[in-house]
This record gives sequence, C-alpha cells and structure tokens, in this order.
Amino acid sequence: MSRWMIAFAALLATAGPLAGERIKDVVTIKGVRSNPLWGYGLVIGLNATGDDSETSRRALTNLLRRKGLVLKTTDIKSKSIASVIVTAELPPFARRDSKIEVTVSAIGNASSLQGGELLPTELVGADGQVYAVAKGPVSIGGYVATGEKSSVVKNHPTVGRITGGAEVEREEVSTLIERGEITLLLRNADYATATKIAQEINKVYVQSCRAMDAGTVRVRLPKSVKQDNVTEFIARIGTLQIESDMPAVVIINERTGTIIVGQNVGISKVAISHGNLSIITEEREAVSQPLPFSRAGTTEKTSETAIKALEEKGPIHVVDRTVSVSEMARALNAMGLTPRDLITIFEALKKAGALQAELKIM
Repeated sequence: MSRWMIAFAALLATAGPLAGERIKDVVTIKGVRSNPLWGYGLVIGLNATGDDSETSRRALTNLLRRKGLVLKTTDIKSKSIASVIVTAELPPFARRDSKIEVTVSAIGNASSLQGGELLPTELVGADGQVYAVAKGPVSIGGYVATGEKSSVVKNHPTVGRITGGAEVEREEVSTLIERGEITLLLRNADYATATKIAQEINKVYVQSCRAMDAGTVRVRLPKSVKQDNVTEFIARIGTLQIESDMPAVVIINERTGTIIVGQNVGISKVAISHGNLSIITEEREAVSQPLPFSRAGTTEKTSETAIKALEEKGPIHVVDRTVSVSEMARALNAMGLTPRDLITIFEALKKAGALQAELKIM
C-alpha cells in the first residue's frame, strides 16, 4: 500500500510541471469571499419524529399568534415539529433574487427531519442584517425506520439540505480594486511561487505586478484597462500558467499508515538497516499430580508460560542522495518495507539529519 502511495506521489511530481497550473487555481482575490449566514427556524410535517421541547412549542405558538390564532404552549402536544438552525454561504457575487443552498440541523431531541418542510426563516450575517430567506422541503439523503426492538438508520437523519432553498434579499458588495490595484492571495504561501506569478503577469502587462511577500502579489491596473474591462483583465491573468513551487515536506499519518512525500524531498547518502524483533508469549494449562500410591498431595491445575523471540535479519541498504520522488520511491520499494516500517525509517532519518525536508506527523 505504501509503495503505491509513494509511486503515485512520484507520478504527480513528474506530471505537474509539464502542464503547469493556472494562476487562478493557486490564488484567491482579496475581497472575493463568501459570507456565512444563519437563522433559527421550524421544520413542520414530521411523522412523529420531531422534538417535544418547550422551545419548539413556544416558537410555533408565537408564530401562530401573529396570524391571530391565540394558543398556549400546552395546546401543542404533537411531535411533528422540530427546532432547527439553518446555515448558508452567501457567494461573493450573489445578486438579489438568486438562489443558494442551505443546511438544516436539528437542535432538539428530534430523531429525524425526513419528510419535513422548513417554514420561512430569515438568515442574517455577522452584522445582524437579513441577507436571505430560506424555506422548502428538507432532503436528508437517507432514512430512518424504527420498530419495537430494532431500528435502521442510513446517513444522518437530523441534518438535511435544501437545494436552492434560500432566496437572496440583500447583496454584499465585493471590493476588488483598492487604489487601482488588485491583490492576489496565494493559497499556499511560497516566495518562489509568488515571484513566478509576478514574472508571468509582467510578460503580458509590463511592470504592472510585484510580489509583496510569500503570500501576496499586487497587480496594478494598466492604463489600457478601463473600468468596464476589469472582468476581462482578471480572466486574462487568471488563465496564465506557472510552475508552482512547494516546500520539501513529508506528511505521516500514524493512525492510517498514510505517507505523503513532497516533490522536492531529498535524502542524503545514508546506509539503512531495518529489522523486526518479535516476542511470542504462549500460556499453557497443565495438571500437577502427586506420585503414584502417595497419600500426600492433591491434584492441582497449573499454568506454564512459553516465551520465544524471533528477530528478522536486517540487511544494510545504501541509499544514494535522491533528487526526485521517483528515485526515492524506487530506493524504498526495493527494500520491501511496510507502511509502519517507512514511518519508523523517516523518523530516524530526520533525527540523523539525513532527511532534507520537514517532517509532519498527524
């Protein structure tokens, strides 16, 4: 399994630079982001799978009173309602009357939201303003069936989604241009990648771009680009291709045995010998009896412990300094190592100073 993962990483490392990456795939634009929305709502129409909390009954009572129907909380005894929290993400360029998806999550002791419908719910942003209104039938993508002594559940029945369930009522204006400049933010900060982005943009728009640091690149709008052509300008620089750089890093997940080796990882010339010591302990039951015709002593049940130690031979392998993931994969695969062996070897190489990369253990 580990050999396949290292070989796959080697394939990505050798295939990536040939095609390159588009600038828009490695950066985001400052000011272009989504905004979280949330609200409290009620789901109705449940088949006795809702909650019986005081909060749900009071919320429904207050809602009906607005329609002129005066009720007490004790008048509502059905479990066909459920209190929920509704969340959504307002996209950066969502306009009024556009639709967005919402997630509905039960907050009471409801067992399922299957078949329920969300009543109109106001969704507010961090500033307390209402940006959208959500409503509609809830889809949980599964089911729950219960009997007297058993039940069957698929997926998570207390969380559902409503596709296009919220209608945008208020627009969030995104500010792309500040003092005539657009700021590009790298998803993975790297000085070399930031420099390459600036150089590639300057080939098309001369002296319009500069790398401020490892994570920020600023692009000045050329005089030839008018206000009506900003979208076309951003699209043009976004499709330019670069060869992004990445730091030398080895990521290890000890729980699953997963090992990810970065493209620029190198190992100094080193000799590796790895063997396993296994100690096998076996408990056996025995019977102790007195000598024949003996009047003293009794028959007793005893236990015996057998211990055996097995040590596998660990031949010494010399690994030359590698300059690519593919060469490293071939060197380690030749040793026939398991994922657990590789984890141990990488940790030892790091302590010895032979691993020329950052070692991250999850």
